[in-house]
Amino acid sequence: MKKSILLSAAILALSACESGDPQLGKASLDKVLNAMTLEEKVHFVIGTGMAGASGESAVVGATKNIVPGAAGTTYPIERLGIPSIVLADGPAGLRIDPTREGDENTYYCTHFPIGTLLSSTWNQELVESVGESMGEEVHEYGADVYLAPALNIHRHPLNGRNFEYYSEDPVVAGKTAAAYVRGVQKNDVGTSVKHFAYNNQETNRTGNNAIISPRAQREIYLKGFEIVVKEAQPWTVMSSYNKINGTYTSQSKDLLTTILREEWGFDGLVMTDWFGGDDGAAQIAAGNDMLQPGTDTQYDQIMAALKDGSLSEAELDICVKRCLELVARSPKAKGYAYTNKPDLKAHAAVTRQSALEGMVLLENNGVLPLKDVKKVAVFGCTSYDFIAGGTGSGNVNRAYTVSLLDGLKNAGFTVDDSKKDVYLKHIADEEAAFKASLSDTYSAFYPTPRPTELVPSAGELAASAKDNDLAIITFGRNSGEFFDRTSADFELSAKERELLNKVTAAFHGRGKKVVVVLNVGGVIETASWKRVPDAILLAWQAGQEGGNSVTDILTGVQSPSGKLPMTFPINLMDAASSKNFPIDTETGVYFTNRRVDVGEKDVDQTNYEEGIYVGYRWFDKQNLPVSYPFGYGLSYTTFEYSLPVVVNDGKKITAMVNVTNKGQVAGKEVVQLYVSAPESTLDKPVKELKAYAKSKELVPGETQTLTFSFPLSELASFDEAASAWKVDAGVYNVLFGASSRDIRCTAEVEVEASETPVHRVLLKQ
Repeated sequence: MKKSILLSAAILALSACESGDPQLGKASLDKVLNAMTLEEKVHFVIGTGMAGASGESAVVGATKNIVPGAAGTTYPIERLGIPSIVLADGPAGLRIDPTREGDENTYYCTHFPIGTLLSSTWNQELVESVGESMGEEVHEYGADVYLAPALNIHRHPLNGRNFEYYSEDPVVAGKTAAAYVRGVQKNDVGTSVKHFAYNNQETNRTGNNAIISPRAQREIYLKGFEIVVKEAQPWTVMSSYNKINGTYTSQSKDLLTTILREEWGFDGLVMTDWFGGDDGAAQIAAGNDMLQPGTDTQYDQIMAALKDGSLSEAELDICVKRCLELVARSPKAKGYAYTNKPDLKAHAAVTRQSALEGMVLLENNGVLPLKDVKKVAVFGCTSYDFIAGGTGSGNVNRAYTVSLLDGLKNAGFTVDDSKKDVYLKHIADEEAAFKASLSDTYSAFYPTPRPTELVPSAGELAASAKDNDLAIITFGRNSGEFFDRTSADFELSAKERELLNKVTAAFHGRGKKVVVVLNVGGVIETASWKRVPDAILLAWQAGQEGGNSVTDILTGVQSPSGKLPMTFPINLMDAASSKNFPIDTETGVYFTNRRVDVGEKDVDQTNYEEGIYVGYRWFDKQNLPVSYPFGYGLSYTTFEYSLPVVVNDGKKITAMVNVTNKGQVAGKEVVQLYVSAPESTLDKPVKELKAYAKSKELVPGETQTLTFSFPLSELASFDEAASAWKVDAGVYNVLFGASSRDIRCTAEVEVEASETPVHRVLLKQ
């Protein structure tokens, strides 16, 4: 049937001019819509398929023919002047094929820092500038919609996709994503904010049923999306794979229509994640406008529902028109002649510089910035094989990755690389063995395990400590989708601990310092070993210029100013969600089957019984000690906060505080504004982040007044019984902090009560 439809479409295209069919971009959208046949409408809301996938559509290869390596395309209707537009993966940079058959040119993209690093900058202006560079590559390589940013909440430290996401706090997640979207969309290309919503684990991600209270949904898991929709107007939103209280998110009208559109005012398009959901007709009825990458089954489901009356053509037309609106605003529809030549050199400079503000200095016992250090010994496989970012859809086909070894050499250090060949052979051998063990379809997306760590002999360490001024050890962790991390990944391995202890003993025995660099995508355990080395730099995964960026921080080119967007717990089980995360946190074994009868966790369903108590909210409520608190990060200088002022004008809260650099070097400071609510009938967190600001680079002795502003409605909690947002009357304590547990000064503000009813939706089963 589809082949005949396509043949008919081709015949119609030849006679389009003669028949006077309305053309997209020339006629109104309504006229174009009315000229579409029912079959064309159904095809139009379904993507053109994915090569090699089961159930693929009949228009396979469209993506490959336009932008090879892009994730998907929309359905073209030539007779109506409707082109196929290209959807391409992110979020750390554009993911397309770097080479093309019969083409000697290369099409590399810039690998920018991962999401956790960008959010660690706490700098919306910087994130927007990074997004603008990303968007320029999307535009110049011929893509139309960039499938990014990703902003789901860091509910648990082991979520495999936390590297793409931003924070355990919805304000940080939402504000970072909004800045990212604004930057990308400055280039006249769209973004697709993902994964909407509650996508907080990879285990059974396409079938897991998230059981979440309405209050936790509203205050934690939806809040960041609400911020980005209202502040940045993304072109599209991508629905997630999972279910919410029994319904696939892509099939939930409550979520996609009532909340997203009617409450928040979103006027763009909603698309599925690739192969998301199980009923194409239900997705259309819910307001999920486009189904990607598109399958024959979805076409049949929609046509059957139209035939039996369970889906009306009017409902279909709503989605078709939104698809038309998206295509009409795309570069393809506007005839943009993309160059395939973005400014990769300029973007390499952007990624190198942007990474500096997101690296977090965790410990510093007087060793950093480096002084009087000329000879450096580097240890750890990751020093030689730096990790730019994650695998899977978040990977970027880049031209190079700067290792720590090369970054140090570029900065003029004499680096002891006598073991370089040994390290590189060891890394290559273990990677080859792992790849040889894979055979399934998605093996290209799997993150290769980090190689077993090498520990030099006592004699080698003694010689190294004698000949070098400093030791740097890099510990790495891969990031990627499809898998959640294990508890073994959270802890240092026995070999890593042995390496740390032996290198430190050898160098400390000579009165020399040791620095640890963490080239990781998410939280790892630090409490048991953080006092062993002299400094710890959390470098995250900084993109292709990672080694240069780390060296810039180590040498003091810029004072570190990154702050943690999540809590580093002492123990994994301290996190409230560990009780209901689908992994054995003692053994690291995944639960891939439902085996409640033998005490295993049910991967078909995840109960978010901790409610709103995620991250620092939980640790504060329980008064639990942590290794590093939310918002924490050291600098090479010190800052003083003074003269806090808070004003309520009846509509918004405005707060101000002075920040003064009291140290000896220039630096930037992130000030976090928390609010503690008065006693209420609702259980409230000890404090909640409501705003934040980052100072300019302050020279020693310089003072800057930082201003924060947010509407009074942000003080509201969601009352499930009343299905309303309620602001309690009383005196609120406003806290200005360098972290969630380092409050520098406070002020009070009095607020009147208010209540805003909303639809009673997404109720727990």
